[in-house]
Amino acid sequence: QVQLVESGGGLVQAGGSLSLSCAASGRTVNIVSMGWYRQAPGKARELVYTITTSGRTNVADSVKGRFDISRDNAKNTVYLQMNSLKPEDTAVYYCNAYVPGWDYWGQGTQVTVSS
Repeated sequence: QVQLVESGGGLVQAGGSLSLSCAASGRTVNIVSMGWYRQAPGKARELVYTITTSGRTNVADSVKGRFDISRDNAKNTVYLQMNSLKPEDTAVYYCNAYVPGWDYWGQGTQVTVSS
């Protein structure tokens, strides 16, 4: 089992910045990648940014150049820096940890960008 604890998020005006962090605990040795997904009202959950233990990243086109992900493997923590935020970035952001055959999810944190 892997437990994920998220922090960060909140309300910001368009053009502003926010940061998220997610700390994993439990059987973290099997984690292959960590990252963030988001879900806006009435929409499906979508990939935002993920990073593997070796540093390989996968990023959504919609956030490329505005968001950045980093990972502290020693702390089993992943960080998401969100810059130049837009109203369409408003969503619940979920931390994800992937181990072969299973996805673990955090409880979600709300990010609201006002216009």
